[in-house]
Amino acid sequence: MAPLSNQHFKAFVGIDWADTKHDICLQQAGDDRREFDCIAHQVTRIAEWAKALHQRFGGPIAIALELARGPIVSVLQKHAFLTLFPINPSMLAKYREAFKPSRAKDDPTDAELALDLLLRHPERFSALRPQSAGMRSLLSLIEPQTLEWFEDIDTVLFCDFLTRWSTLPAVRRASRKTLETFFHVHNCRRAKLIEERLQSIRCAVPLTDDPGIVAPHRLLALMLVAQLRTALAAIDVFDKEIAAVARTLPDFGLFDSLPGAGPHLMPRLLAAFGEQRDRFQGADELQKYSGIAPVTERSGKKCWVHWRWQCPTFLRQTFVDGPPRPSTNRSGRAPITGNSGRRAARIRPPSGHWRSS
Repeated sequence: MAPLSNQHFKAFVGIDWADTKHDICLQQAGDDRREFDCIAHQVTRIAEWAKALHQRFGGPIAIALELARGPIVSVLQKHAFLTLFPINPSMLAKYREAFKPSRAKDDPTDAELALDLLLRHPERFSALRPQSAGMRSLLSLIEPQTLEWFEDIDTVLFCDFLTRWSTLPAVRRASRKTLETFFHVHNCRRAKLIEERLQSIRCAVPLTDDPGIVAPHRLLALMLVAQLRTALAAIDVFDKEIAAVARTLPDFGLFDSLPGAGPHLMPRLLAAFGEQRDRFQGADELQKYSGIAPVTERSGKKCWVHWRWQCPTFLRQTFVDGPPRPSTNRSGRAPITGNSGRRAARIRPPSGHWRSS
């Protein structure tokens, strides 16, 4: 590939990539005006954007970005009219700092700076040349694409799904009956949810078909699933042991009767208060020790209230991550929930039940 300065591009693009979206700065050849855009990190959305570029400018088009490999690179390399020029992140950071001594940073600004670097110093950048599929298999460090068909990934359902269908083409080859049976066997019987998953699978577009990326991607996914299975089994063992020990303590009945405490939060509260209640002369001392009491700093006319920094973080989490407020039905009673409801109490946002007043 010839240096950038010896090629004739119809347009130049700077991209600042992220996990969920990509900021773009575009400049047409021979024009000083720049256009800004932002696209979602979705294969179809990126493909639509690239197609619109080709319809507008034709090719070739130069693209500057801070990556030599990754999901966005794999998608863009599908298009022959796009030429990618990787920029070292450290170089871009120093270039930004030269014009922003305050270290101010913004994604659209970084996209423009990447474009500016490519246009002003073309001799310093070389176009990306993909290596062979075998070599890319050795060098690929791309994380597996997260499946969006599951609300929770820390489940046996998720592990079994990835073990059986570790790539998108594999799951798309499965029949509707096979997938429905799989979900039913794993006690997932909500027809609407299953239909949404099946529809999403049928409409999904692979990030890349490059065997040099798909093969190590698949192996990494299977390795992570094996680790997740081990972690889930260990968590179950700890949960059972904690439940057994908690029942032997004298204050078990007191904390077990607290509304909304549940099998997961109750032992944590029991451990947080402990047996030596004389350690705390009042509720405020426990609040300060656990870190849920704010800290106020005053000096002259200034007043600053901030989060308490020095405290046991896990203990603070016990009081912050309280149970959700139970919704009531027409009879005024809270609905009965199964295992999914009890599990949600561990991961939902903080509730007002255990907050200090």
